[in-house]
Amino acid sequence: MSALLWTTIGFLSGSMPFSLLLGRLFARADVRDYGDGNPGATNAWRAGGWPVGVAVLLLDYVKGAAPVSLAHFVFGVSRWSLVPVALAPVLGHAFSPFLRLQGGKAVAVTFGIWTGLTLGEAPLLLGILVSLFFLIQTADAWAVILSMGVFLAHLALRQASPTLIAIWAGNALILLWKHRAGLRQIPQPRAWVGRLVKRER
Repeated sequence: MSALLWTTIGFLSGSMPFSLLLGRLFARADVRDYGDGNPGATNAWRAGGWPVGVAVLLLDYVKGAAPVSLAHFVFGVSRWSLVPVALAPVLGHAFSPFLRLQGGKAVAVTFGIWTGLTLGEAPLLLGILVSLFFLIQTADAWAVILSMGVFLAHLALRQASPTLIAIWAGNALILLWKHRAGLRQIPQPRAWVGRLVKRER
């Protein structure tokens, strides 16, 4: 199967607005009416509780992981042909044609595509980094972007292929655009970090 076909499949997969579908089905609500208005797992959780939020999170993850892993590991799509295939689910989620190009912030689907590229290595590292940056400072957007920055350093240290670096670059640009509003917020240390610093002094 060609890279073009897998790119199309990946984009359509990423475009599926599971947060809206499950929100309307189980919570009888539009998740965009909650929180920051983002059609993602966090607002699905707010609208329908943890069962809806977790279900959306898993589906958003799978819609990135499934097409990329199938294309890469089963059908042998590799090298530069893999770049559009890997970025397609992220683009589809972020700019879903089903939502008039107003899609989600593409965090869960990012974890998905990197699973399809590296199996457990990248999502495990990204999960640790996002959790760490979330725990030490208050701006969620900065937690995502800082994690991607450290992840690039990891890719460089392990001498990752130019293909993976190109995918990282495209992925990072999409995340920067989708988180641009949150990045205007100046990150502040969590209260426990401030207490720890005072204690050390």
